[in-house]
Amino acid sequence: MLDAYRATGADPPFGDPRGYHGVGMEGYFWRITEPVSRVVVVALTAVSRDAAGQPWGMVALAVHPGGFVRAATVDHAHAGRRGLHVRIAGDGGRGPAVLEATAGRLRVDLGPDAQLDVAFAEPVRWPPRRAFGGIGPAQSIPGLSQYWHPYLLGARVRGGLRAGAAEHDLAGATAYAEKNWGAGGHPPDWWWGQAHGFDRDDVCVAFAGGRASLGPMALRATAAVVAVGGRVLRIVRPPGPLAVAVDDAGWRLRGRSGRHTVEIEGSAAATGPRTRVSQGR
Repeated sequence: MLDAYRATGADPPFGDPRGYHGVGMEGYFWRITEPVSRVVVVALTAVSRDAAGQPWGMVALAVHPGGFVRAATVDHAHAGRRGLHVRIAGDGGRGPAVLEATAGRLRVDLGPDAQLDVAFAEPVRWPPRRAFGGIGPAQSIPGLSQYWHPYLLGARVRGGLRAGAAEHDLAGATAYAEKNWGAGGHPPDWWWGQAHGFDRDDVCVAFAGGRASLGPMALRATAAVVAVGGRVLRIVRPPGPLAVAVDDAGWRLRGRSGRHTVEIEGSAAATGPRTRVSQGR
């Protein structure tokens, strides 16, 4: 019964959205930042299903500065139904892993000059007492076109990276991770942002939104999450009050969560992202 329910994309209250549902596309995303060298690493993978229902994978690794990007499409992908375990490998799954991920480790191998091998310690996880994940109670509605859950709001990194001719020791970097999934891949419109590495190392910001649909019904929905000082604030529109403006210059969000007002401004200019969390009136 539970597997059949989750196959619609939904999760029950206090469920674990990290596990594989079996919908058309399930994407996993990691972002690592090293504040001293200002190196940013993005790794992502998607487990998708072809017309016959067989899973296949896409893997990408990107590094800033330098504009390094490598990607591959792989004929076999496996993700565990419980917890987080993803393995993307060629040759029908018999070949070496192109990507392998668990809650505590991530390995990417896209060739001798595109490799990432890191472990995560001191994780700041999604609060276990929260009944629902990043999109709130909508998590339990079957058949949404898109779901989103930021399950790792911070972690210390150990390990290293090779990107082209450059090698980076990522010890002391911080990591963020999330998952998004849906029957039809990304919706037609999608806005997203994430940042950590602020002056306070206990701050993490993430938001995602787009044109969501449930059968013939469609609406624009957005979820914003701010972790600060051990507290996690979540605002989801609808039904919460969350104003969103997105254009070529960046993103601006303003909303209220309980006793707090949250303002998020992300810029595509050199000034970088900014965030402010203030006590509500």
